Amino acid sequence: MKITIIAVGKVKEKFYRDAIDEFTKRLSRYCKLEIVEVTDEKTPDNASPAEELKIKAKEGDRILASIRDDMYVIALAIEGKQLSSVELADKINQLGISGKSSIAFVIGGSLGLDGRVLARADYKLSFSPMTFPHQLMRVILLEQIYRSYRIISGEPYHK
Repeated sequence: MKITIIAVGKVKEKFYRDAIDEFTKRLSRYCKLEIVEVTDEKTPDNASPAEELKIKAKEGDRILASIRDDMYVIALAIEGKQLSSVELADKINQLGISGKSSIAFVIGGSLGLDGRVLARADYKLSFSPMTFPHQLMRVILLEQIYRSYRIISGEPYHK
């Protein structure tokens, strides 16, 4: 299985990069992982709703350009479905069983995802009704994908 994480913006903080590197290393025995960073747009203070839509559209163009036709796309969105770790593992496992060999998880920027990206998504996943920084969300997502593969493989993982 190939897992691609398409994320808006770069991870600047070393502690986040270290965590991402650690989970990337751990995941290498379970799947082929690729992280695609698309450039984020500067959001001016007090941006109008119209400006915010333009920013999301520009970021959306970059995200959509990174999505291949054969990818099963899971967009991280507050309005998505919340799953337990076991349910996420089952979802990933069932996608593999049904012949999907490429899953793309999409993490938006500070304003969220453009409507076209949400429309392209095959599934919308929510980790919480709370908002998280996109750098931290990348770490949380990688940890949950790693946990999923441990569950799928019947290997122990702390609860």
